[in-house]
Amino acid sequence: MTNPIVVGINGSTRSETALTWALQRASQHKLPVIAVYAVDDRWMTPDFQYHDVVRAAAMEQLQKAQDSARAQAPDVDIEVQLRHGSAGAALREASMEAAMLVVGAHDRHWLDGGPLTDRALQVVSASDSPVAVIPPTPDTGRHGVVVGVDGSEESLQAVSVAAAEADRAGDELTVVLALRSPARWVETRLPTSGMAETIVEEDKVVLAESVAGLRDKYPDLAIHQRLVTDTEPAKALVEAAREARLLVIGSRGRGAFSRLVLGSTAHAVLLNVPCPTIVTRLHKVQHDKA
Repeated sequence: MTNPIVVGINGSTRSETALTWALQRASQHKLPVIAVYAVDDRWMTPDFQYHDVVRAAAMEQLQKAQDSARAQAPDVDIEVQLRHGSAGAALREASMEAAMLVVGAHDRHWLDGGPLTDRALQVVSASDSPVAVIPPTPDTGRHGVVVGVDGSEESLQAVSVAAAEADRAGDELTVVLALRSPARWVETRLPTSGMAETIVEEDKVVLAESVAGLRDKYPDLAIHQRLVTDTEPAKALVEAAREARLLVIGSRGRGAFSRLVLGSTAHAVLLNVPCPTIVTRLHKVQHDKA
């Protein structure tokens, strides 16, 4: 059985954009799509007086999504599912057999004096498959694939996925490694240490090693290496991908604690998604499928 692309919907414009992106990808890769709508258990229990109304409204949203999907991509097999529980939990369960999970990007709206829970971050943190986070920005005029590296095993997998994505679409690949210079007080106390220069040279080696072998595997792929100094990695990636068709990042890097599912760089990027962004998973390579 072919693993489907699962897309989370909630009736918002952002989820509609995510559905459109998922359908385009599914059509290209000949994959089915499952649209999932999650409703909190509290509103679906028979003890709640209006649970039938809530269920009917959710099913209406799913029907609209299915109708829209069939109109946009008649060649794609589309299924809709109503699941109970939080969006993160429901989509994590759906992701276990998915080629990819697709959701809309972070929403900065406020409600009752506090920020809305960022479902995109929840989903990326919990997902068992690669996740694509789609911003509400037009795709027209965008080109190129950008990937962030830091020498970690996670980032090397991200490079593998990004290279396959770029080669498949005839795009150019830009590999970005960003680092901060040592704190100024360190450089002041150790003026002749050459620490900053040493770090830069080491990261040049990491950058080169990150793309080693790609030219043999993809002889027609244009590969650009970019070393960005004195800036945060997330900021460098967001800036590099402003006009890109796709950004690929690992869920964690070499600086993340092993117990953390989502590293600080991935977290920061997802709060400022510049273009469709795929967050890869180390234990589940899916770029050949989706």
